[in-house]
Amino acid sequence: MTADSVIKFYRVGDPYGEFSNFAPYPITIDGVVWPTTEHYFQAMKFKDRAHQGEIRRANGPMLAARMGRDRKRPLRRDWESVKDQVMYRALQAKFTQHEELRALLLSTGEAKLIEHTRNDRYWADGGDGRGKNRLGVLLMRLRAELAGS
Repeated sequence: MTADSVIKFYRVGDPYGEFSNFAPYPITIDGVVWPTTEHYFQAMKFKDRAHQGEIRRANGPMLAARMGRDRKRPLRRDWESVKDQVMYRALQAKFTQHEELRALLLSTGEAKLIEHTRNDRYWADGGDGRGKNRLGVLLMRLRAELAGS
C-alpha cells in the first residue's frame, strides 16, 4: 500500500482488528504471559505487583481496561511520561511474537494507520480525525522498524 493509503481499525472483528489491543494475542514480557496487550498496558499503570497480577488475570481485555481506569488504585507517578513507551513495548512483543501479525503489519506498506473511534482522543483519532492517534503512530513506527530489520 502507498503512503496515501489509509487503514482505519478499531473493533477486533473488523478488517485489521488484529491491531486492536483487545485482539486475543498473548504476549510474554519479562517472562510473564499477558492475555492481550491491553492487559499488559493497563497493569503497567501501577507499581504494585498485586494490582498488576489482578489485571493480568482479568477475564477479558474490557475488564482489564476497566480495572486499569479505576482510580481507587494508585496510578504510578510517572505514568504520563512513560505510557507511550509501555505501549510500544507491548506492541513490539505482540508483532514479533506472532509471525502472522508481523506479516499483516508489514503488508500495510506505507499506509497511514488510524485507530478510528470517538471513544479516545489520545490513542485514537477521536472519531473526527482530530485525536492524536498515538496507537496508529506507534504501529507505523514499529512497522518501519520491522521493515528495516
